[in-house]
Amino acid sequence: MTDLTAAFPAPKQSILTASDQMRRRNAAETRFKLYGIVAITISLVMLAIMLFTILRDGVSSFYQARLTFPMELTAATLDPQGNRNRDEMAKVTTVGYQKVLVAAFASELDRRGITQEGVSDKEIAELISKDAPGELRARVLANPELVGTTIDASILAAGRIDGYLKGRVTLETAERDSNVTPDQLRLAEQLRQSGMLTSSWNWGFFTNPDASDQRPEAAGLGVALIGSAYMMLMVLVMCVPVGVAASIYLEEFAPKNRWTDAIEVNISNLAAVPSIVFGILGLAIFINFAGLPQSSSVVGALVISLMTLPTIIIATRASIRAVPPSIRDAALGIGASKMQTVFHHVLPLAMPGILTGTILGLASALGETAPLLLIGMVAFVDNYPSAPPEGFLDPATALPVQVYSWASRADPAFIERSNGAIIVLLVFLVIMNVAAILLRRKFERRW
Repeated sequence: MTDLTAAFPAPKQSILTASDQMRRRNAAETRFKLYGIVAITISLVMLAIMLFTILRDGVSSFYQARLTFPMELTAATLDPQGNRNRDEMAKVTTVGYQKVLVAAFASELDRRGITQEGVSDKEIAELISKDAPGELRARVLANPELVGTTIDASILAAGRIDGYLKGRVTLETAERDSNVTPDQLRLAEQLRQSGMLTSSWNWGFFTNPDASDQRPEAAGLGVALIGSAYMMLMVLVMCVPVGVAASIYLEEFAPKNRWTDAIEVNISNLAAVPSIVFGILGLAIFINFAGLPQSSSVVGALVISLMTLPTIIIATRASIRAVPPSIRDAALGIGASKMQTVFHHVLPLAMPGILTGTILGLASALGETAPLLLIGMVAFVDNYPSAPPEGFLDPATALPVQVYSWASRADPAFIERSNGAIIVLLVFLVIMNVAAILLRRKFERRW
């Protein structure tokens, strides 16, 4: 007993009482937790500010001001020959439809007794969007029997009038604006009170092509949505089979030598290359050398594929590597071949990680802008691309490029639409991320 006491002397302080060292250690742990909470709080606050700003400035783009009034489609102007022949009626330009619109609008104002001192006939016509005559012309040519009848027209109001309903344009700003006058806004207020001027859901934001600087109220994401869909479809077809096949070969079949080591290093380096470098590469190879059409979806898809392929390969290899070696040993031990082991046992277990990496890689590719700018997809495109496969070669744009294009324009209406396009892009990214989580949970297996 004496020997044990000598070997293990009694502690100088009770273990129930915290020592100075213990208190310092606990204080450091508490500070570390506090730092983590502060970092997360700052991140959430910045995210909330960003989302609030985008939603505040972009939600209004989903609603659009429209003028509603009865309009007689006079045959003398729209169909001088009286044959209701579409080819003959197509000779009437938007100028003729503009006259019909303005005349019907002014007539309805007179009938309702809506007047505003200081507003000329030209300024009354400026309340109507410059896109309205083209919209009416397309409707009449699609149904020539409308000529000679009176319809309830619902046409786009001018961009400044739309901004007035949304609070973006005021009487004070109109005094300094060359595109609208305070008297026009007062007349617009009377139209709003009479029910002729209303704000409704703007389906055209999703279906219309881009518009010129004179018609911001008519600009839409139609071409950008189709272009993004075409690019993502081709990226999916080109990247996933090649990326997964390359990953399987490098991880399971390739011999370990200096050549495969060099390939692995280069794949990792390519994943870290700035995206604008891929844009320069695409411009030099696919457009200048191969002669593919500039600003087409196929060139954009090829450039994005070069960027996305290393990411998919790295994610797929990590998923394959995460499968325990015991699975392979067990399969080989019962007589399975190397090919059967990989495709019957390893790949099914690695599938959740492969799907997650693929979808996240595509989601990242969907938001790329710099390489698409270099290959010309920032060009103004107001014609829809054709159906595949011919449409892959037609000029198009993409959602992030459309955001950049609108944000670089001076009219505040385009800034509003750029925020609306960001909301649409974020919705797609959220959907893709949620899909990645759901697929991972669905195919996940325990071992």
